[in-house]
Amino acid sequence: MSDAALPHPTPAPAPRAAAHGWLKRALASDLFYSFRRSRLTVVAAVVTLLFFLLAIFAPLLSPQNPFDPAQLQLLNSRIAPLWTADGQSPFLLGTDEQGRDVLSAILYGLRISLLVGILGVVFSGALGIALGLIAGYFGGRVDTVIMRIADVQLTFPPILIALLVNGIAKSVSGNHLEWLSMLGVLVLAIGLSFWVQYARTVRSSVMVEKNKDYVAAAQLIGLPAPVIMLRHVLPNTTGPVLVIATINLALAVLTEATLSFLGSGMPETMPSLGTLIRIGNNYLFAGEWWIVAFPGIALAGLILAINLLGDWLRDALNPKLR
Repeated sequence: MSDAALPHPTPAPAPRAAAHGWLKRALASDLFYSFRRSRLTVVAAVVTLLFFLLAIFAPLLSPQNPFDPAQLQLLNSRIAPLWTADGQSPFLLGTDEQGRDVLSAILYGLRISLLVGILGVVFSGALGIALGLIAGYFGGRVDTVIMRIADVQLTFPPILIALLVNGIAKSVSGNHLEWLSMLGVLVLAIGLSFWVQYARTVRSSVMVEKNKDYVAAAQLIGLPAPVIMLRHVLPNTTGPVLVIATINLALAVLTEATLSFLGSGMPETMPSLGTLIRIGNNYLFAGEWWIVAFPGIALAGLILAINLLGDWLRDALNPKLR
């Protein structure tokens, strides 16, 4: 048989073509159509992306490193913003009582606030999803125990739970925590405060999905329960979980800011936005309004933008509203 008569294998699609096809499908999806129709959502997405970019590239954009004591001078303390009559270059938004450039402090503080918020959402989401899958799939006593714990936790405000976890950690460590340990404590406190929403939502979805034919088929061929839950059931719960995670990111950032404002968060040597607001609040009535005003505006803008994205995502993923 000649070579011309032999079948030739079909070449695999190039990675660039596959990526182009995925992008084309994404741009033609109902979700993107809903996104580009809402101007408010587009603005919120741009603002949120801008905050993330500012946090990522803070070392390149900041006039100084506010976490480095060698770059701080007390002679530069409480300088007014550059665009005021008493302003000095290069302090565009002025300085605080330690001589830190407020703009630099906001950019670096934004990194910590977003880092704590993202890690807190990841931890709470992982914990809540795991417990929700177990409770919904197995049911019975396991479901009863997990849901009763969730019901008890719902009787307490999340900030109170976060303060409790924070207080226990400080008492165990003798109230001497480095900034990295304090960051871990904040992530733990935030994660334990918001896992219930994920657990209850995932449990409800799993109780519906586990009675469908594809789950019965997976059980029939002998797949273990963890594989069925993670590979088959979990993907059908991603929509509600994604909405909760987006909204909880704003709540996590706000909770961290509240803890830091109350003195239970990041130290003054590694300040988050909440710590900067607490520091500036002491000088509000002394005339140095910029120390508290600009971190407060940054925090409010970040939370508002993320909340608007979460509200749009909730409506866009709800089939009843399409």
